[in-house]
Amino acid sequence: MAAISARNLTKTYGDLVAVDGVSLEVDDGEFVGVLGPNGAGKTTLLEMLEGLRRPDGGDVEVFSEPVWPRNARLQTRIGVQLQASSFFERLTAREQIRTFASLYGVGPGPADDWLERVGLTDKADTRVEDLSGGQAQRLSIACALVHDPELVFLDEPTAALDPQARRNLWDLLSSINDSGRTVVLTTHYMDEAEVLCDRVAVMDHGRILQFDTPAALVRGLDAPARITVGPGTLTTEQAAAIPGVTETADSVDGVVLVTRDPAGVVAALAEGHHLDGVKVQTGTLEDVFLSLTGREYRA
Repeated sequence: MAAISARNLTKTYGDLVAVDGVSLEVDDGEFVGVLGPNGAGKTTLLEMLEGLRRPDGGDVEVFSEPVWPRNARLQTRIGVQLQASSFFERLTAREQIRTFASLYGVGPGPADDWLERVGLTDKADTRVEDLSGGQAQRLSIACALVHDPELVFLDEPTAALDPQARRNLWDLLSSINDSGRTVVLTTHYMDEAEVLCDRVAVMDHGRILQFDTPAALVRGLDAPARITVGPGTLTTEQAAAIPGVTETADSVDGVVLVTRDPAGVVAALAEGHHLDGVKVQTGTLEDVFLSLTGREYRA
């Protein structure tokens, strides 16, 4: 069964087409990422899927229920973490999450448990306006999950987090998804999408350009491999003479060999005893992203 089914969604603001005829299906229990440059339409798309913004065209169903007009039957089944955190003023972190929990009929015990799960127990008595950006982000995520929703929307959930907090949140989101929950998130971190997501939608100019597993997207790119051999192991001239090498370059890490036959080139390096410090880098999701959306700066 599809947790989300969207058909021909469109949203315009004057002359700007923010979302342009997007159709999307997310399976129950799936973890889906939406990637795209700034202004691609990711947040607008999520807001329509969540029932927070009315589409100009098309329709959305969540768990076979229409999300617009606002559907009260879905509110307890969905958790939403917005890109910009918005809290009740002058409340502590504990008071904040207990207030959110009470709106769903959840007691203070589970609310306090969620503070611990996002590492904010020691900030429980701190007012939200005194939390750091990363701490406020973690509190926002806890508030979105406190009622144990079946479907979770997260808009750039790790944007303000340090590397340790990011990895801890990855573990938390993976465990939520492993328990059968459906998760949809937007992110600018390609490694995050590769680690967490079953499928990834790459979006630009209001349209979904590709929607597939990270591995399938990378395979479809057909990017050459880059093999780096440690300094002093061989020269660029020697590297260029290896069958299958199409390009070579010096780097601070040694010599870089570009090839579409990495297995053959590595075998030749092994035969010549040139494997010291060897590193093989194939295509990545970032390569796919840049190939589809370009490299120019976005506002």
